[in-house]
Amino acid sequence: MNPTSSLTAPGTGVKGSAPGGKTDTDRPASGLTPAERLLSLVQRQGVLAVLLLVVLIASFAYPTFATLDNARGVLVQASFLSIVALGMTLVIITGGIDLSVGSVFALGGVLAAWASQWGLLPALLVPLLACGAIGTLNGLLIARAGMAPFIVTLASLLGARGLLLAFTDEGATTYLVPKGSAFAELGQGSIGGFGYPILVALALFGLGGLVLQRTSFGQTLFAVGGSGDAATLMGLPVARAKVTVYVLTGLLAGFAGALNAARLSSGVTIIGTGMELDAIAAVVIGGTLLVGGAGSVSGTLWGVLLLAVIQNLINQIGSLNSSYQSVVSGGFLILVVVAQRYVSRSRRTL
Repeated sequence: MNPTSSLTAPGTGVKGSAPGGKTDTDRPASGLTPAERLLSLVQRQGVLAVLLLVVLIASFAYPTFATLDNARGVLVQASFLSIVALGMTLVIITGGIDLSVGSVFALGGVLAAWASQWGLLPALLVPLLACGAIGTLNGLLIARAGMAPFIVTLASLLGARGLLLAFTDEGATTYLVPKGSAFAELGQGSIGGFGYPILVALALFGLGGLVLQRTSFGQTLFAVGGSGDAATLMGLPVARAKVTVYVLTGLLAGFAGALNAARLSSGVTIIGTGMELDAIAAVVIGGTLLVGGAGSVSGTLWGVLLLAVIQNLINQIGSLNSSYQSVVSGGFLILVVVAQRYVSRSRRTL
């Protein structure tokens, strides 16, 4: 029997044999070889390099693109999708998916606009309670009943959109946010020229990064996405972690919808369609693996900004319509998935 040294998986405390009989001294303290660290960096931060390159080219090609006002507009538009994509990142890291976030986003906006007549607190609590309940139902059916995330969240997509239409009389009723209210200020106010939605999104991403990288809950999410069976054997709360991420996704989608309603001063019923696909695209482009087990919130942020910059660049060109954004986004998504597959294969051969 060939002697092999035992390795401890980072953040898990579980020991296993080193492939090929390698000893602990064959690898640095981080557990990764220099080549593996480089591949991991490309996977997580490659989108940032692409984003900077696109911004640089666009700034030279279109002078109006590099203005501060345009940058503020791009960031505000990206802030709502980024909050939704933050929740999607947590779900995909666990190996799941949530197709309901677009409908939940729209439902949260309508409920917030309706409740805003009673003040700021009801305008935030009502959508959070309703959308959090949808996320809880998703999580329980997936984690406790063992149902497929695709089917469960597809049903929630239809259900949330149905509730939205029923609440607004098939879209005939539009609820308005009182002008000058504290809730309207939350969506339309700014500090130093940067809107509150931008600052809120950055704060949430900072908190999300800390939770994912610096807490046992975050490490549990990675373990669940890497192998649910192995995480169960390690004694990790797999079901609870899955329920929690779907609850968080529902809360974040509802909150983003409420912020958007405050920004628009009304609960728009036709928004959110296809938003779940944009969120998934941003997460995957940002380096999070669709199969779970790897990802970062910073990568998701760069992915959202890249999609927003592409949309803005198409608007700058003028001769192209917004449909080309889907074409370009789809192209980026294919390239990223192919690159992820290559990186995964390369890391397995090291």
